Amino acid sequence: MIKIDITAASRIGCVRHQNEDMILVGNHFVRDDAFSTWVELTNQDRYIVAVADGMGGHNRGDIASSDVLHNLQFYYNDLPTGYGPSEFNEMVVEWLDGINNMVASKGRADEQYKGMGTTLVGFAFYEGEYYSLNCGDSRLYRFRQDDLFQLTTDHSLSNLLGREKHTSIITNCIGGGCSTSYIDIVRMTSDIMVDDVYLLCSDGLTDMLSNQKISRLLAAGADANALCEAAIAAGGLDNVSCCLLKF
Repeated sequence: MIKIDITAASRIGCVRHQNEDMILVGNHFVRDDAFSTWVELTNQDRYIVAVADGMGGHNRGDIASSDVLHNLQFYYNDLPTGYGPSEFNEMVVEWLDGINNMVASKGRADEQYKGMGTTLVGFAFYEGEYYSLNCGDSRLYRFRQDDLFQLTTDHSLSNLLGREKHTSIITNCIGGGCSTSYIDIVRMTSDIMVDDVYLLCSDGLTDMLSNQKISRLLAAGADANALCEAAIAAGGLDNVSCCLLKF
């Protein structure tokens, strides 16, 4: 059995008129709020944490992030037991296809939802195995022995071209008018260590705070809400959401 302390916070920031981010922690949803809990997991359990950043340049990004996380929560809890890593991957890809179709059909049925989309970054525990999930440019980091390391790869034009000036342009997401989407699924079980801290966040955090600043805050014991407040104090140009898992 392993215990994980979890804090999550999602804030509107200083510029946006609404918060298009949302966080899923187990069966709890967080937007414009802070949340803390802890879980003890055995090999028979399943648990998922995810951050979705609704696309602010499209209609109703707030609806997209909410729809995707509510659907993921239901789908994940309904997974059959006994799957190995390959079957788990297949089920996540099946979910991605289904949620993309759902988001697209909602846009076809109602013009106000046309083109809405969201990123997704997740940390999942399923029957003794840990997985990271990533679609878009929200990020998963590991903080270990005062070192902050990005575990996910941004699906962004700047990352594709090796330049920084296209930081707001993503090349993959759920919905958003994408004809196809993909999701990175990485089995992390063998790399998890006691005292690790895992950070899931929208780009509203990392656009405002450098890795060095985030590392200093984590070393000082900052929780998710303290990270969000620091990003807002630095300008808060976007919605900012993050979730911390401490093993």
